[in-house]
Amino acid sequence: MKSVLTATVKRLSLIYKLLLMLVTALLIVVLFPHTHHGTHYDYKVGAIWRGADLVAPYDFAVMLTPDELAMEQDAERQKAILYYRVDSSARSRAFERLDAKQLNLSPDARREMRRQLDSIYRIGYLQTPAEADGLEGRSIVVLQGNVGSMHRSGEYISAADLEPGLLRDSVLVPSLVLDATRTALELDSRLSQISHTSQLVMAGDHIVAKGEEVTEEKAQVIASLEAENDRRFSDHYSLAGQLVGQLLLAVIAFVALYMFLKNTRHPILDDNRKVLFVMLLILIMSAAVALVVRVNPDWVLLVPLCIVPILMRVFFDMRAALYIHLTTVIILANLVPNSFEFIFYQLVTGMMSIITVRNLERRSQFFTLALVIFGSYSFIYTAGVLSQDTNLLSLTGEKYLMFFLNALLTLLAYPLIYLFEKLFGMTTNLTLMELSSTGHPALRELSRRAPGTFQHSVQVANIAEDLISEIGGNALLAKVGALYHDIGKVKNPLYFTENQNSGFNPHNELDYAESAQIITAHVTDGLELARRYRLPAEVQDFIRTHHGTTYTGYFYAKELERHPEGDFDVSQFRYPGPRPYSRETAVVMIVDTVEAACRSLKQHTKEQTDELIDRLIDGKTSAGQLDNCPLTYGDLTRIRRFLKEKMMSIYHVRVEYPTVKS
Repeated sequence: MKSVLTATVKRLSLIYKLLLMLVTALLIVVLFPHTHHGTHYDYKVGAIWRGADLVAPYDFAVMLTPDELAMEQDAERQKAILYYRVDSSARSRAFERLDAKQLNLSPDARREMRRQLDSIYRIGYLQTPAEADGLEGRSIVVLQGNVGSMHRSGEYISAADLEPGLLRDSVLVPSLVLDATRTALELDSRLSQISHTSQLVMAGDHIVAKGEEVTEEKAQVIASLEAENDRRFSDHYSLAGQLVGQLLLAVIAFVALYMFLKNTRHPILDDNRKVLFVMLLILIMSAAVALVVRVNPDWVLLVPLCIVPILMRVFFDMRAALYIHLTTVIILANLVPNSFEFIFYQLVTGMMSIITVRNLERRSQFFTLALVIFGSYSFIYTAGVLSQDTNLLSLTGEKYLMFFLNALLTLLAYPLIYLFEKLFGMTTNLTLMELSSTGHPALRELSRRAPGTFQHSVQVANIAEDLISEIGGNALLAKVGALYHDIGKVKNPLYFTENQNSGFNPHNELDYAESAQIITAHVTDGLELARRYRLPAEVQDFIRTHHGTTYTGYFYAKELERHPEGDFDVSQFRYPGPRPYSRETAVVMIVDTVEAACRSLKQHTKEQTDELIDRLIDGKTSAGQLDNCPLTYGDLTRIRRFLKEKMMSIYHVRVEYPTVKS
């Protein structure tokens, strides 16, 4: 029944993780805008083509550039025929205007002016179109009723043929009036017949080779291929199909992450809180990227994506941080423009962030981290421009400003660390550094009420820290766990020998079982104090496990002397446990036992110390107290050697100094 229940729980946990990853992938895909275009290429005029040789996948026409198209349109406008209608009343109206002018002219001058008007109208006065640059050489059609005749503009007089003056500016009325409607129709017909293509590229034709410079002509061919890709893509575009494809790519990336965690970092995968934390962080950063892409895709590097590897490194380790960051970048690269550029920037800067934050123990390191991120982005951008344009003239200050803002936003990682610590009950080195201070209220109370226990805890902490550094593990966690492992002794300090300095032992007035219960109670009392002081769960684990499920040696042995048959309740003499299940908790258990035992030795000879340490470690091993922890036989051998040297250096026999009479 128990095995069935365990299997069911494991199966439910697996289903929960898979659903969580699937929902995260779905939300990421939905958050991003979905473009309706086909394949686009990363290139720039004058830069070097970095991709593989580009060959035309099918026949397509090369589009004219905007400048070329404008030139074609201007040429057609100049060749377009202008339509005019004859205004038979123009001559009489012009003479009426002239007669209406109150001019102080002699009769001869007036007759000359009328003669000029008559001469102009016999030829015809042509209206100049407002949008035309000139009428010289233009073909025109003169309409009389519905009958038109073809002429050249030079056959008639226009304003350009006359000197400025009274006749041109105030008297003349066009006898050939522009028919704007027919003229516009003529122009539209000509413009519609302009070909927007300059050449035809056949399938299999070479477009640009790897390492070749992208000239303006080649750039136009590539742009035309992109336009053709868009057209073909739109013909069979399906939003549902695009969503499914992007979702599958995201799911594949998460499956790869799942397999990595399962095979190399199963403690992360086994903890549902940690899996939720990873998915939530990826989703938050993806949402930030999606928002920026919707506003302006060019600002995508403004998002401080390095927060992902930073937080992963702070809470987990370098390898997990790198792989989780890699998964995030791969998923987002499929949804943002300029995928190659995005991947290169984020991967390199993410790796630099992970390296910089590997021993994050001070707040000031965040400013160093921000500087590293700004420098990484800037160096990549500068090198990229230099490699493509072969000079630095294309550098823009806006890019460096974007990188600077990105680095500043990365400082949000610090408050996020505190937030996620509280939300998910995880502990970072920053918190451990704060807890390692002996000024913490719990340690101050321990020092005041149980000074012997406090000194013992400090000694165990120092030894455990050095030992974990020797065999591998989180030395800071071991140190902090050792500092707090005995805080439960604050409740009844005098019942522990290290605090008895008056010669009075309160156990002399108690039964062995009562004494054992007081001794074992310091574990539960310690947990109660730990919760009161809000110590992290990782630190509380040291309080639970530092005695494992062993017996209170002295009182259990005394009770056995009284009841050799064992007819008594042994549970009263056993610590509640559980047994240590990590390298750090196991080391603190061993060091706690060894330090206390070596302190009680009357003579600290090397033979006695070595024999005692071997006996204590063998006792823990034979009792199964180390079965649940990942310590190997090689680790235990190194632990024995280290503790023997350490104990002898601490408790070596000192030379007795002679008394000097003053």
